[in-house]
Amino acid sequence: MAATGNEEQTLLPDIEEEAEGMEREMESEEEEEEGMGVEHSEEEDEEDTSEDERENEAEIQRLEEQLSINAFDYNCHVDLIKLLRQEGKLHRLRKARQKMSELFPLTEEIWLDWLKDEIRLTEDESDREKVYELFERAVKDYMCPEIWLEYVQYSIGGMGAQGGIERVRSIFERALTAVGLHMTKGASIWEAYREFEIVILSTVQVFTLEQTPRALQQLEKCKPFEEALLVSEPPKLAEYQAYIDFEMKEGDPARVQIIFERALAENCLVPDLWIKYTMYLDRQLKIKDLVLSAHERAVRNCPWTMGLWKSYLLALERHGADHQTVTDVFEKALNAGFIQAADYVEIWQSNLDYLRRRVDFSKEWSRELDELRAAFARSLDYLKEDVKERFSESGDLSCIIMQIWARIEALHCKNMQKARELWDSIMTKGNAKYANMWLEYYNLERSYGDAVHCRKALHRAVQCTSDYPEHVCDVLLNFERVEGSLEDWDAAVQKTETKLNRVNEQRARVAEKEAVLARQEEEKAEHRRKAKADKKAQKKSQKTDRAGDKRKAEDEYEEEWGEDEELPSKRLRGEEDFGSTAKEEHMETESGLFSRRAPPPRKTEPPGFRKNQQGLSEAPRQPQDISKEQRKDEECVFVSNLPFNLEDPEGKMRTLFQGCGTVQQVRPIFTAKGVFKGYCYVQFEDRLAVSEALKLDRQEVDGRPMFVSPCVDKNKNPDFKVFKYKTAMEKHKIFISGLPYSCTKETLEDLCKQHGTVKTIRLVTNRSGKPKGLAYVEYENEAQASQAVLKMDGTMLENFTISVAISNPPSRKMEDKAAPSRILGAAMLRQPQGARGKGRTQISLLPRSLYRQSAPDAKAENGTVSAPHATVTDGVHGGPGTASLDTQTKSLSNEDFAKMLLKK
Repeated sequence: MAATGNEEQTLLPDIEEEAEGMEREMESEEEEEEGMGVEHSEEEDEEDTSEDERENEAEIQRLEEQLSINAFDYNCHVDLIKLLRQEGKLHRLRKARQKMSELFPLTEEIWLDWLKDEIRLTEDESDREKVYELFERAVKDYMCPEIWLEYVQYSIGGMGAQGGIERVRSIFERALTAVGLHMTKGASIWEAYREFEIVILSTVQVFTLEQTPRALQQLEKCKPFEEALLVSEPPKLAEYQAYIDFEMKEGDPARVQIIFERALAENCLVPDLWIKYTMYLDRQLKIKDLVLSAHERAVRNCPWTMGLWKSYLLALERHGADHQTVTDVFEKALNAGFIQAADYVEIWQSNLDYLRRRVDFSKEWSRELDELRAAFARSLDYLKEDVKERFSESGDLSCIIMQIWARIEALHCKNMQKARELWDSIMTKGNAKYANMWLEYYNLERSYGDAVHCRKALHRAVQCTSDYPEHVCDVLLNFERVEGSLEDWDAAVQKTETKLNRVNEQRARVAEKEAVLARQEEEKAEHRRKAKADKKAQKKSQKTDRAGDKRKAEDEYEEEWGEDEELPSKRLRGEEDFGSTAKEEHMETESGLFSRRAPPPRKTEPPGFRKNQQGLSEAPRQPQDISKEQRKDEECVFVSNLPFNLEDPEGKMRTLFQGCGTVQQVRPIFTAKGVFKGYCYVQFEDRLAVSEALKLDRQEVDGRPMFVSPCVDKNKNPDFKVFKYKTAMEKHKIFISGLPYSCTKETLEDLCKQHGTVKTIRLVTNRSGKPKGLAYVEYENEAQASQAVLKMDGTMLENFTISVAISNPPSRKMEDKAAPSRILGAAMLRQPQGARGKGRTQISLLPRSLYRQSAPDAKAENGTVSAPHATVTDGVHGGPGTASLDTQTKSLSNEDFAKMLLKK
């Protein structure tokens, strides 16, 4: 660090000696290879070398031609510099670096390579001055501690010259100002400065004790952010954003500046970050050199962002830059290559505003006024030719620039003739049909013109306007009330009535046409509904024919049992649907009315039962199932969304859940035909196994996600819900729609983690496990989620345009919907259903007059409806033969029911 100028000059001979030594070693290795039998003639080596040189030269020429076509190809510049440095073409290499540095800020690696190459070529003091100039350019591109450290080390080598020590100290002071507060790399600058002062002055400047606790306290505050930067992956934008917000809240301008510079070194192509930085400098620091340097670097890094150029022009004007500098920057902005036509309109507006502020309108004529008018004319030509050729539109559909020009001519120059010419040109560009354009022109005439031209403008407006003719007509009539004569009033009324009648006729024709189209669409929809109904009726008739064949077979089956015997299905029906008391009453009524005896019990097997039994017999089973009394909901889980064609569901579930704990019983649910219904119950010995089983939720089984949830009796807990997703806005979570169905969780994670720390990702699927193209992504905080929405919304993913928004699910309101059957059930007894489902008829055989509701239905715990308390009368009040149950609970016999039917 304390090297003198002579010691610095001895570095080049040492390097040359080391290179010569390496060449001698390579030559000895080549001699050994030749001695081992590897034969290479000098002619072949020269041919290979010349061939490689020709290929590299051809590639260099190709890159130079490509840059001559598109000078803003960044990667082409990098490849050319790399190839020229490899070939050792120093003159062309220096030229290529110079050209790239004029267009783009160079990265730290490119600058260090360039500086080291120039240092090696340094021979005298004049060359050292060129290297100093190169260092000054390098430290302006980015705030890099490594470049500053290289700068101070190189300056130490020249401290033997006149004023060298003062120059070294000045560079050290600038380096400390620029990067001394860098949390991780600033210490190297401080250490180098301390060693320099030890050697030169033999004194050490010690910090006071009061500063040390403050530094440690600041370090503790910044430690979490520095650790987040260490563990995160580039570009670390979200972590830098959080760090910047923290430093801006702390309010130390130097620390805010250094963290901005650190963030921009790794995110130099993020326009929003540059906009935030330059806005902070414009409003807080307001230091001319610092502000203008930041703006210049911003537009060099992101030249396609119009907002950065606009801010740069305003900053130049704000800090008193000369007119030629502002003009040059504006010309560069026009060649920056904006991505939309409206950007060119806005940048032209910024330049015209600047030129208008330079004009002194108190004078009748000035050079600045002529320059302003020439700029207005040039802007119109530029938008009409250059911009329209590139974007197929001028970007100024409402002719904003021409409107501003006309207002300036009318207000400041008192030249209404020029203003009217401009407005005539505006109307000929397709704006005559808009009422707001005519009213803008009318207001200009009203403010700076005369009544004659106001009336003329309104009459033309009434004639040409097609969007809001009523409004224009009202303005004309109100104007004539104030300004016009009787003849003017009559002419205005006649003109407005004619216009409105014509407009009403046009609207009526359009409405009639729309009505015809709507009627045609309605007829098509009715035709589709009718075809659908016919198709449904056809299917129903086919189903009825099959049901009739089935009933015919059952009738034949009844004849085999005889009139006095009861079908087993009817007996089973009574046993299934009612308890013991209800079963006895039903059997008594049925046997009493139809005089049938119950046959011996017969075991029936549903279709498909043997197939399932065969599958179950092959799987390992427990020797004995547990009883209903031993079943406990807290030791059981409910498994659903299983495939209906799942082979051996009991054995499959045992194998799947055996790792969670001891499985006591698996109860798969089948239909009456023996078909698996896709869900089952799994009973464990220990309730601790339930928590482990719930972890298997959404695991795929035969291509479908299996749903595992706690087993809860809904009758006891009607409000229990397994899947409780939030319905309120979640600002740290984003909702993505429009995803391709092939998008995986890993692909989405790679896309989302660029904008912050992703905690969870949930892809929305249907019951079959197929994706719906929707997803929820949860970030660590709201700032990261907002950043993801700004950056990802409207982007392309596998040729799909995705939509991204903050998660805000709609509220789910459970509405009580009263079924019509409940109303009917309140007045009539519920008909029991047997094993064959509903009976042939649902018509009650008891007269409606015999029923009278006395108590509402009560829903039992298991979902069955208890028998309602009804009052039965014969319909005659106080007459003989009255059988009233108003105050009695006596059951009626079959004979009592027969008498009541015979009376009716």
